[in-house]
Amino acid sequence: QVFFLPMLGAIADYSHIRKQMLILFATMGASATVAMFFVTAPVWWLGGVLFVFANLCFGASIVFYNAYLPDIASPEQRDRVSSFGWAMGYLGGGLLLLFNLIFFQFHDALGISSGLAVRINLASAGLWWLGFSMFTWRRLRSRQPQRELPSDTGYFSVGVRQLRQTLRDLRHFPQTVQFLLAYLIYNDGVQTVIAISAIFGAEELGLDVGTLSMVILVVQFVAFFGALFFGWLAGRTGTKRALVISLIIWSVVVIYAYGFLYDAAGFFILGVAVGVVLGGSQALSRSLFSQMIPVGREAEYFSLYEISERGTSWLGPFVFALVNQFTGSLRLAILSVILFFVVGLVLLVLTNTAEAIAEARRAELPPDPLAA
Repeated sequence: QVFFLPMLGAIADYSHIRKQMLILFATMGASATVAMFFVTAPVWWLGGVLFVFANLCFGASIVFYNAYLPDIASPEQRDRVSSFGWAMGYLGGGLLLLFNLIFFQFHDALGISSGLAVRINLASAGLWWLGFSMFTWRRLRSRQPQRELPSDTGYFSVGVRQLRQTLRDLRHFPQTVQFLLAYLIYNDGVQTVIAISAIFGAEELGLDVGTLSMVILVVQFVAFFGALFFGWLAGRTGTKRALVISLIIWSVVVIYAYGFLYDAAGFFILGVAVGVVLGGSQALSRSLFSQMIPVGREAEYFSLYEISERGTSWLGPFVFALVNQFTGSLRLAILSVILFFVVGLVLLVLTNTAEAIAEARRAELPPDPLAA
């Protein structure tokens, strides 16, 4: 995705086919997810191929999806719109997960094996993705490109050349780069907490699968309200300040897990706290970054944003595993994750977001270096 997404982003900004590319990659990703129904023991490798392909397509479709935010919402509306989008995402994910868990719970009564029930649930995720995407496609308008494709250049060539140009141009946006670095670090902390919470609950607290599943559901539904709350908070305090508050809460969550979490009740409390800040930190990060993008380069820059989210997602779990390996303590391992929130928070506080927004506004599309 590090090479794939920026090139697609550049192509989308030079063409009127952003909506078509969103449709294409979402359809391919959803279809690959549905096809996981056919993964059985003799063709176990097919699951890996389909998962990687679906993940690539999801990353690409999210780039085009995020790039619509500056088009459909003014700077004053973006916190609210972005927060509502994340809130609906968590609500939808929670509802589907609830249906899947109920279906799996009663698979015997339905005369279905557990393996078949899992495969049906996997396919249902693809159908859910495709179905709600169609709802969006019917109402989302196509966008005219801000930049014209040079007559002697194809889309692939312009994608490669514009990627080089984008990387060179980043030196003109130092505050935006600093924000991306902050996001890369603190979001890695967010993804790590999500990834290792179930491991911590099962191995450190001895919780069963049923309890863990219930907590995951709690996180999904609380995140719906959390995203809406932080959208409201940003309107009252400012986006950056609300985002700083969310990172402070994330740090408190890690400290709580390290020193005060010992039973199932505490794990539910942890789930509620995670849900409150999860949607908020993600929604506000997106809306704040959307204001730091030069006009006409939305997909291009959101591809870099997506890479910041996915490119180092292995680092947090690696640090967690490393600390656990050397100390033999899951509590010390989860405490180590606070480093990502503290460093990300410091970088965010030091980022002059007003200057980053001004840098984007001062950037002029013409003269286009590729056209020249």
